[in-house]
This record gives sequence, structure tokens and C-alpha cells, in this order.
Amino acid sequence: MLNKATLKPKIFITRKIPTQIINQLEETCDVSIWDDEYSPVPQDVLEEQIIDADGLLCLLTETINKELLEKATKLKVISNMAVGYNNIDIATASKKGIIITNTPDVLTETTADLTFALLMATARRIPEASAYLRDGKWSTWSPMLLTGQDIYQSTIGIIGLGRIGEALAKRAKGFNMNILYHNRNRKPEVEVALGIQYTSIEELLRNADFVCIMTPYTTETKNMIRKEHFRMMKNSAIIINTARGGIINEHDLYQALVDKEIWAAGLDVFEQEPLPLNHPLLTLPNVVTLPHIGSASITTRVKMAEVAATNLHQAINGETPKNMVNKKA
Repeated sequence: MLNKATLKPKIFITRKIPTQIINQLEETCDVSIWDDEYSPVPQDVLEEQIIDADGLLCLLTETINKELLEKATKLKVISNMAVGYNNIDIATASKKGIIITNTPDVLTETTADLTFALLMATARRIPEASAYLRDGKWSTWSPMLLTGQDIYQSTIGIIGLGRIGEALAKRAKGFNMNILYHNRNRKPEVEVALGIQYTSIEELLRNADFVCIMTPYTTETKNMIRKEHFRMMKNSAIIINTARGGIINEHDLYQALVDKEIWAAGLDVFEQEPLPLNHPLLTLPNVVTLPHIGSASITTRVKMAEVAATNLHQAINGETPKNMVNKKA
């Protein structure tokens, strides 16, 4: 179902966002919205809308590929309501002079919160314990019942020390954790400020009790963590991923968990989203799964929508958006 206004230039929004932000855009633009909050916009509707749109505000759930962009005759800007933008064909957009923007910074702390919450929930088996109680299995206190892994004074390994990785390190410091990190570029100033240690990815995997994936999804990081990497890890180690699903080879992860090469996994992201209910990982009790809610606080999601709308409005009006990711366009 599409909800249309009557102003120019034309903007298409691929999912319902806060009403106050839509109202602001409608003051100067002709706004069309796919207002089904629980299902992505069908590809044929997206194609129909993008043909004569001046601006597109979309989510990671939309695949903005070459074929779609070739049909966009007027498009000036694609405002992605996310930090990542691997859902967009940047090269084709840049050739066509289409500005791409994202929403960095605003979700850093919220995503770091969720990452540490997922780490704690996995280590202490919180979802499993809650289900145990609700299923009526709790009959007595037992010394080793639902025992998990300690977090305080353990070793965390952060792969990818961007904004969110740094924020996660600050939280780990509060738990007196030994903090290792691996990043494409070393950050000596952060090492001094947070008391963290740079190491190779192999050394990180061998020594970390918790391995947290915080890298962007690129051709270099696709299947970055696979069979041979799980074999380097401790049998008691836990892997956490709140970055992108394709960074971990899910088949190899499943096998590593079944073979007890690692102890558990906490996952907010998956190679295929939504995750199919028949996915093998959902059969394992030592896997905590979430439906990609890393930035899902009310305050943060509103801020993300505000930034996305501002990016779009600036580009439509001939300004250079602060969060432009393809400067060559």
C-alpha cells in the first residue's frame, strides 16, 4: 500500500519512518511511502517508484543494483538509513552521478550496548535459562545447572576497531577485561587511551575468550571467519557477530559448534535475512540469535531517520551532504 502526497521534487521512502520526519519532508517534497512496517517493498513497486524519483530513502533490506539504477532517470540521491551500504551498487551510482549517504555515529553507542548484551546473554546462557524455567524444567537448585562462562577479567578480541569497536572496548574495560584487537590500520592513540593491545588475527583467535566481529562487510571480509579460524580458537571461546552475516561462514560455524571446537555463538546478523526457520543454527541450544536489532532503541532509530532525511534533503537541494560516502559522484 502506498501513501502519497502532492509536492515536488519526488521522494520515495521504502519503509515507514517516524511521522514527524515524514511531515518535515512533505513541506518541500512529493513524498511516497511503502508504509507496510513488517514487509519489505516489493521489487516491482521499487522499480516503478524509482523511475521518476529525485530521491530515495531506503534500508539495508533493499537491493539497489545496477539494473534498478539504470531505470532511475532523475535520481540524485540514495539516502541509506544505516551505517553500511553494501546493499547499493556504489560504482554504478557514482557513474550516474547519484549521491549515496549513510547514517554513521548516531548508532555507535546503542550497537555497542547490544553487542555487550549479546555477549553476556550468550556467556551466561540467559535465553536458555529463561526457557528452562518457562518450560517447567526447574525442580531444584543444582551446583552445575546452566553454568556459563565468566566475563569479568576474561579476554575479549575485537576484530574491526571502528567507532563501534572502540565503544565496545570501553564497555569491556569496565569489566576489567584484557582487550585484544585486530584492525586493517593500527591505532596507537586508542591503544594508549584504552589500554588495549594490537595483535594478528591468528593470535587474537588463539587467546580470546570472546571474539567479537565488528568489521564492515566488503569483498575482503566476506567469509573472513571460517573453518580454519574456528580451529584456532579455544574450546571455551564464544564468537559474537553484530556486524554483517556474510563475514562468518555459517556452515563452518555450525560445524565448529557441533564438533565443540568453540563453546557458543551470539548472532544478530545473518547471511540471509530474515533467517529461515529451518536454518541449522536454530537447532543448537548454545547459539543466541537476534533479528538484526543492533541499533534498535527508540532514540537511536529516530535519530537515524532524522539524519537520513537531512542527508536526502541536502542532496536534493544541491548541497553536499555531511555523510556522503561516494565523493567521486
